[in-house]
Amino acid sequence: MVQALRGPGWRLVLTSATLLFVELVFLRWIPANVTYIGFFSNFLLMASFLGIGVGILLGRRLADLAWSPFPALLLLIVGLILGAKLDVQIRASNEIFFGLAESSAADTNFLVLPLVFVLVAAVMAALALPLGSLLRSMPPLRAYALDIVGSIGGIALFTGLSVVSSQPPVWFGVLALLLGGLALTRPLTLFSAINAAFVVATCALAIGATASGDLWSPYYRITVLRPAGSDATISVNGIPHQAMHAVQMGPSATEPFYDQIYQWFPGRRFGHALVVGAGSGTDTAYALANKVEAIDAVEIDPRILELGEREHPDRPYSDPRVHEYVDDGRAFLRSSAQRYDLIVFALPDSLTLVSTSANVRLESFLFTREAFVSARDHLTPNGVFVLYNYYRQPWLLAKIEGMLADVFQTDPLVRRYDAPIGSAAVLAASATDLPVSGQASLLSPASPSDRPAAATDDWPFLYLRDRVIAPYYILALAFVLLVAGVATVLAARVVSAPVAAFSPHFFLLGAAFLLLETRSLTIFSLLFGTTWTVNAMAFAAILASVLLAIGVNAVTKPPRLVLYSGLGVTLLLAYVLPPSALLFDPAWLRYLAAAVIAFAPVFFANLVFTASFRDTKTADMAFASNLIGAMIGGVLEYAALLTGYQALLIIVAALYAAAYLAGSRVRLFADRRLVTAEPA
Repeated sequence: MVQALRGPGWRLVLTSATLLFVELVFLRWIPANVTYIGFFSNFLLMASFLGIGVGILLGRRLADLAWSPFPALLLLIVGLILGAKLDVQIRASNEIFFGLAESSAADTNFLVLPLVFVLVAAVMAALALPLGSLLRSMPPLRAYALDIVGSIGGIALFTGLSVVSSQPPVWFGVLALLLGGLALTRPLTLFSAINAAFVVATCALAIGATASGDLWSPYYRITVLRPAGSDATISVNGIPHQAMHAVQMGPSATEPFYDQIYQWFPGRRFGHALVVGAGSGTDTAYALANKVEAIDAVEIDPRILELGEREHPDRPYSDPRVHEYVDDGRAFLRSSAQRYDLIVFALPDSLTLVSTSANVRLESFLFTREAFVSARDHLTPNGVFVLYNYYRQPWLLAKIEGMLADVFQTDPLVRRYDAPIGSAAVLAASATDLPVSGQASLLSPASPSDRPAAATDDWPFLYLRDRVIAPYYILALAFVLLVAGVATVLAARVVSAPVAAFSPHFFLLGAAFLLLETRSLTIFSLLFGTTWTVNAMAFAAILASVLLAIGVNAVTKPPRLVLYSGLGVTLLLAYVLPPSALLFDPAWLRYLAAAVIAFAPVFFANLVFTASFRDTKTADMAFASNLIGAMIGGVLEYAALLTGYQALLIIVAALYAAAYLAGSRVRLFADRRLVTAEPA
């Protein structure tokens, strides 16, 4: 058995599985422990790509080190994150990060993001050291297939742990088993025992950090605080998120916006209500107290919903009038034909991103013009649509007000409150005039000229005032590019690799594919919801398309021009057919159409890559170039903040056109060291 594990095929599968597993652990665990880094999650993805690429390069000289530096570096990053209070301070008002407490952030913490980026890249590089020699040890296409099989295994393993709501000690324990398997692929020495001690110490740190009783959902680290004589509160990833208030009427209410809609319409009976972002149940409790006859409560996080079932003082979820749904709010509206007298978007501000390769939050597609149209279309003729939250900036309130006025063709009702953690506001809109009580409490409608541009499904950035990349993102991206350049040059010098050993062709393919994958995942989130199950399904489809492309290129050799032409046609089709064209029922037909339109370019892109990789002369350098290119694709993703996601397809097409030229025999562009190309 041990001898079989030492074969290059098994080692490659196990190494790839471990790399993907560690990457996913970092993407879940680090944002949960480093406040606000969840808003920069794709920086961790870029660090992983850079680290693996540099590790493959360094592996040309360091693959046979007697002592792997990975366990020591893993202990270092885990110990640093758990032992130091790391924070990120942002003072801009053009983008809002809910939960930001500027007064508690130290000025020295501006180095947190660079520090974490470098550490993650170093850890991944150490783990990837054997990957290059394994890729060179067999035909390129077989090596790539085994790498993808291992990657699928790593993703499936972590997804399975997420399904059962496991906690970090389990994740690090499984990682220890994977590392043990890798250790068995080499002769055991004293260094093996030292590394085992480092891994055990890392697991011990993870166990000690979870002794506080935190819960882990598919999205958050959840902490419940139960102060004596006060309401229980829920924090996620270390940031206060929501409180489980007993119903309080009148001026003594802690958060009066819960009851505002019922105060505005004291004599009105709402027969059927929908609460999106129902959370731990306070919104639902107020609806019940105001005699709403039936309530559909939709919450994306199953653990938060369970906390509300067990611990909310009013036990709203035990009431037979309430029906619970664990789903994305936009997806629920799309799948439901029910009409409501009242629809409430109840504080649905997330503190995490949809995926690690897209700057889309869990609630992004709830706050677009198209989402408001969907809510309007689910109202009864006199139904009311209500939103409330802590809108920290006046421009944000004006932005939402303008979107509601545009969709409902009448100015919404708006009331603003002063609160200790920022200004709160409630907005109500209807297709008919709202004869409201308490007119004196209303704000005057904002001037249309003061209302920022609306968020849309293509540009779903409610918390951005303008189409701009914020200065702190520009600085962070500049740092990423600097580190990538320095690390790549240093790694090349260590292994004495000439500049010509790098592949512009595979570099461009990596940048283009990451950008294409990002756009595809974003569209899938729009069409089917931002739940983690949808994400897992989308990643499974992408990896399945990789294996299918490998199979096609293994049995046939399509001309390059045919592959690139097919890619160009599918990119054009995806560009001229906006996502809104795919928002139709039934769901299975929508899924099929989305798979074809959104993932056909992904499939052809994989055909292009596998055809080139099959013919490469140095698989490790090609793979390293591709991964470093993918990191650059992560940088280019931020162009969506300016252009929206549909326009990313233009950048993707330009990158693939450049890759085609780099893979040709045209002397000016040829990438001839790595690719045995056909005539262009």
